[in-house]
Amino acid sequence: MMHYLFFDPTETRTNLLPFSFTRPVANLRIGILTIDEKWKRFLGEATYGYQTQNYLQEKYPLNLGLDNIFINGSICPTAILCQEILNLKAGEALIKENQLIAVYPNKNQNFSEDFSTYTAIESKESKYIQINFTYDIFSKNGEALEADFELLTAGRKSQEIPANNQCVAPERIFIEEGSKVSFSILNASTGSIYIGKNAEIMEGCKIRGPFALCEDAGLKMDAKIYGPTTVGPHCKVGGEVNNVVFYAYSNKGHDGFLGNAVIGEWVNIGADSNNSNLKNTYDEVKLWSYLTQKFEKTGLTFCGLMMADHAKCGINTMFNTGTVVGVGANIFGAGFPRNFIPSFSWGGPQGLETFVLNKFFKTAEAVCKRRNITLNEIDKSILKHIFEESKTYRFWEQKTISDIQ
Repeated sequence: MMHYLFFDPTETRTNLLPFSFTRPVANLRIGILTIDEKWKRFLGEATYGYQTQNYLQEKYPLNLGLDNIFINGSICPTAILCQEILNLKAGEALIKENQLIAVYPNKNQNFSEDFSTYTAIESKESKYIQINFTYDIFSKNGEALEADFELLTAGRKSQEIPANNQCVAPERIFIEEGSKVSFSILNASTGSIYIGKNAEIMEGCKIRGPFALCEDAGLKMDAKIYGPTTVGPHCKVGGEVNNVVFYAYSNKGHDGFLGNAVIGEWVNIGADSNNSNLKNTYDEVKLWSYLTQKFEKTGLTFCGLMMADHAKCGINTMFNTGTVVGVGANIFGAGFPRNFIPSFSWGGPQGLETFVLNKFFKTAEAVCKRRNITLNEIDKSILKHIFEESKTYRFWEQKTISDIQ
């Protein structure tokens, strides 16, 4: 059996921080599914693994076999790309305009992103989705969501839409088994609407597609959702949301605006918190780059909040346009926080200190326990590594840090 291994392109992985701190690039969600879930549906039964950072490999194992094809984890599959990958012979690399898409090394070859050592095959696919930067996740989400909608619903019949809802273009609405939708407005004329298994849309919600509510996720009463938006598995979302991708197990349970944003896993956004997604001057938004270590232009007029896994903010938090919040940060207080908040920060506009690990883990364990999930030793090891790796960004720290265990 063929082994398919998703690799993290080195520069792209850095550009996708802080979300790629806690997962391989292929495990990022865009549309309805994560990138690796999309590939698995296209390629079918096989062995899958990840060529990723060493500290992530225990959770995301490599799974090398005798025959291995390495696939660029930042690229979403298409039927053409999959067929071209299936046609690869040992020693060949599939490329597009000097970019490596996939490679099938000979048995005596080690994997390398430098495809000059392979026989290059130029892909004939002219249109595929690739995430090169964090803001690609929300800006390309509409296209990815429609592709996933077709993939997940082809040849299948939706559950009936309850008669107490108002719907526009109901043929573009798909409701999975066990879902609840009551007294809400679903407008799919602007894009498809997908309601996952056992998800719930409470009374009074207004939704304009494209929109995906993934398995076991929920919209709170009177939520206002503008597409393209994805609410990932087990998330709870309320208030006003416009073009946002939520990963899994995150909460925005109350009123407040969130727009042109990406929200990682296990995030909690306090009541009446808001982010700006447009500068008062209408200038192009700049965003912190982990690659260049400075703020870089995005090419976007609308760009809001990038908030990584296990980050939290208190009530009435105000995030300025183009804010990046790292892993495990806990933000609170009056005023606008900095536009770049390093991982494991504690505080807000009045100042930041380090959210030491023993206190962070106490909070994270309590949050996970509420969802009947245990924060295991593998996850703790990953978070400890990120704590050390991100130390350089916490400018207030001295060279020696005590009480981090």
